[in-house]
Amino acid sequence: MSANIPTDICFSFTGLVRRGGDTGPHKDGWGVCFYEHQGIREFRDYRPAVESEIAQLIQKYPIKSKTVVCHIRQANMGQIALENTHPFTREFFARPWTYAHNGQLKEYAFNGKGIYRPVGTTDSEGLFCDLLNSLREKYPAGPEYSDSLWQTILSYCKAQMELGVFNMLLSQGDYLVCFCSNNLSWITRRAPFKQARLKDADVTVDFKTLTTEDDIVTVVATQPLTDNEQWNIMKPGEMRVFKNGLTVWHSE
Repeated sequence: MSANIPTDICFSFTGLVRRGGDTGPHKDGWGVCFYEHQGIREFRDYRPAVESEIAQLIQKYPIKSKTVVCHIRQANMGQIALENTHPFTREFFARPWTYAHNGQLKEYAFNGKGIYRPVGTTDSEGLFCDLLNSLREKYPAGPEYSDSLWQTILSYCKAQMELGVFNMLLSQGDYLVCFCSNNLSWITRRAPFKQARLKDADVTVDFKTLTTEDDIVTVVATQPLTDNEQWNIMKPGEMRVFKNGLTVWHSE
């Protein structure tokens, strides 16, 4: 999620949790990171989201944030364990960067170069470390959040896409970077707000009663979370960067 004011994710998270072992096969762990100022709140569990008491807390506790990254896992590489659950986080030039990956790459191996190294045994975490190591090499004084950085990240993502499925979410708190390999969707909600109905749970919310006319909230998901709204389906190889709920950079 990317929003222009601190917003909770209780509605969307309720639908996502059902896909974590009930309406979907992603039962091998889950995690969520909420950015708050310069810090993050992180919650992870290797149990299925639909069975996790921590997930039940997140559904009921309205933690408010402008940027949130969430993931439910279907294990392809690496055992079911806490160290292998997404999102992964690393400090990068005094900012906590958060990363989540959907997909699997053929013949991938961590290259072992640079200061960032994986803790777990997933290809996803290795890819995150590879990306940060390459960015630190290219921007030794730290990157500016401009076209050069977005083009560099896009080139990296497209290279990984050649090896398999690489849907990616990446954030440092202000910006939310979304790269589509085969499945990624997004929707921006703003005035006039309407009702939304979850696909995976019998839950409907009237956002008009919960928002102001100035609110802008964008939600990104592998597949649309609601069945009565028009979601935007991203194309393979497409990358979008959101800030405060709005697209600030687009690869096309």
